[in-house]
Amino acid sequence: MEIPPKDNRETTKSSVRGSTRKATKKRHALVRYGIPGTLVAIGLVLLAIALVRLFNGSTGSVTQEKPISAILTMASQHQLKAVTINGNDVLATGLKGQQYHALKETGMSMTDTLTHDGVVVNIDDGQSNQWVQGVADLFLILLVMGGMFLFIRRSGSGGQAMSFARSKAKRFNESHPAILFKDVAGVEEAKIELQEIVEFLKHPERFTAMGARTPKGVLLVGAPGTGKTLISRAVAGEAGVPFYSISGSEFVEMFVGVGAARVRDLFREAKEHAPCIIFIDEIDAVGRQRSNSGMGGGSDEREQTLNQLLVEMDGFDKQTNIVIIAATNRPDVLDQALLRPGRFDRRVMLDKPDIRGRLAILEVHAKDKPLADDVSLNELARQTAGFSGADLANLLNEAALLAARNGQSSICKPELEESILRVMAGPERKSRLITDAEKAIIAYHEVGHAIVMRSIPGADPVQKVSAIARGMALGITVQAPAEDRYLIRRSELLAKMAGAMGGRAAEELIFGDITTGASQDIEYVSTIARRMVCEFGMSPLGLLALKSDSESTTSISGETAAKIDREISALVEQAYATALNILREKKDRLVVIAEHLMLVETIDGTELDEILFAA
Repeated sequence: MEIPPKDNRETTKSSVRGSTRKATKKRHALVRYGIPGTLVAIGLVLLAIALVRLFNGSTGSVTQEKPISAILTMASQHQLKAVTINGNDVLATGLKGQQYHALKETGMSMTDTLTHDGVVVNIDDGQSNQWVQGVADLFLILLVMGGMFLFIRRSGSGGQAMSFARSKAKRFNESHPAILFKDVAGVEEAKIELQEIVEFLKHPERFTAMGARTPKGVLLVGAPGTGKTLISRAVAGEAGVPFYSISGSEFVEMFVGVGAARVRDLFREAKEHAPCIIFIDEIDAVGRQRSNSGMGGGSDEREQTLNQLLVEMDGFDKQTNIVIIAATNRPDVLDQALLRPGRFDRRVMLDKPDIRGRLAILEVHAKDKPLADDVSLNELARQTAGFSGADLANLLNEAALLAARNGQSSICKPELEESILRVMAGPERKSRLITDAEKAIIAYHEVGHAIVMRSIPGADPVQKVSAIARGMALGITVQAPAEDRYLIRRSELLAKMAGAMGGRAAEELIFGDITTGASQDIEYVSTIARRMVCEFGMSPLGLLALKSDSESTTSISGETAAKIDREISALVEQAYATALNILREKKDRLVVIAEHLMLVETIDGTELDEILFAA
């Protein structure tokens, strides 16, 4: 099944068929409360006092419990040295230091008897001991509080609370840069935009002499893998200044107020090492639009962090040579206060590279890789339409791994073709046991895709058909455009839908029954049909924006929603009918190619054309 494009400019990379495992992801909101430092200090003080009293009470000789009669008998036998009486408690000390404890009756007088037997009698009213214990407790409290105060001062760096308030930004010293603009390819327009930032960091006096204001922030917007982090490192490398890198999610953790403290610490350290660059990756994690209800709940911490970030960016003066570079692939969810002039002054778009950009990226990553003489990077760039820079780097790395695994001295064309399929759909899964009956269904399903795709005018050419399982797909049909496309016609969208339904049509035509293998195809076709109706205005409903997602402010009535469903269903049925008619006309070619595919497991586009259009 074909992977649906994210927008009308994105080129579809492949058509993948297979049963799908779907898992529902549930997000649980966790409200985290911080523990005030005062309560922690009080708890530690009370614990220390309890431990000290326990240890004080447990030191010395073991005290034996005796009845009062035994104490009097020991006194008459001259076995006691001294006795201390505290109310009804009698504590006796033997000749060798033994300790004995007894309880006497209220009003019972023992002083005369003990004195007559030669025992020293002490009367303790308890007031002196309480006063001494109070002084000791006060001293202990002051000692513990002083120790905690010194600990907080030393670990907080400038009065902040504990080390968890310190910024987690990683500093890279670019005095000996590892990445320069020459190491970043396929984003020439972005490099031109960022070159001015480099010039400002190198020669700030040239701009301040003209009264120019510091470009405080640059927002890099692009799909994942387009090189946002790499080009920001290249800016720091070209300017030769320190580079601080942090993710937006690292500002916010368990304790309330820690995110704002980390923002303050980050900017304090950056000002000490100015000129420098602060790079915040995935800034949408902390820079999302603030709620208007005033009751943030668990989002209060994020909003406090965002407010502190806004304050720090406004706090820059003309002599503070700090530039913030932030990256996101969701600019639509960012707070408007971040995007206004004076904060993020520039917005740099990083699109997926065109054929020239892909060729430049492949040349950069192929420098240290031994390529065979028959390998053409131009041809490889044409085959990888829709790949991002990260995809291309991964492609060459996978090819190098395959060549090394096979004991080869260079990377050849088969390794590159296999790595393209690995990036698209994952590695082969030949170990999966598939019965002959299921293998036949898979072969006819994939050939049904290929024949319909190849038979409709305007459809993208088929590059490869395989009945080998890859990733979650039981088979794969690769369809790639001959050139980069930024606009897609309605007829081309209908052709994509018909090609995706070719697998289900082949199953019904050959076996008279259908399987669950077309689940991805149906989902893909339904997505295209819904976008044609609700976004592109390609239906009888007219030129209306009818998005019904949670972020849309447009309300849709029940009657309109029913019309949308009917139009989507009509488009899907039209695509299925088109695929079924084509396969009925070419049923004999379908059987021949499918039987051949069951034997060889994989055929390319050239071999497919030779069999399909054979006289």
